Amino acid sequence: MSVHTPADYLELARAENDSSVLHRLARCPYPFVWHALAANPNTAPDTLLELSTAQDSAWNNNRLLHLLAEHPRADSTVLRAVRDAAAAKLAEGERPYAAVLALAGRRELATEEVRQLGALRGASARLRSRLDRHLGLRT
Repeated sequence: MSVHTPADYLELARAENDSSVLHRLARCPYPFVWHALAANPNTAPDTLLELSTAQDSAWNNNRLLHLLAEHPRADSTVLRAVRDAAAAKLAEGERPYAAVLALAGRRELATEEVRQLGALRGASARLRSRLDRHLGLRT
């Protein structure tokens, strides 16, 4: 497939199953392609880890972290990178709440590793309450 337009990148990110092609796509400048990669079940953990540091707008960053936290191939290394990125976003005043709640459902991380996110400056009372509820479902 020839890649010439942003739509071509998006189509490739959604449909490709070759991990080396997907990894190269992670370096493209389009956040919607990063989202497609983070939603593609064929994206390998090393690519997901690279995506965890991608930066654009608050909305795009938070959406990407949420998708990464839910990805079926995200291993503990990826999930810890997402946790750290979410913690940084909370400290900056952003609201990566969906990512935090998705992390609460991931058993690859210890309960306390995720619970700590609720104690950060940017965590609202509602997030803390929902986080406790989600973590309570683990037992």
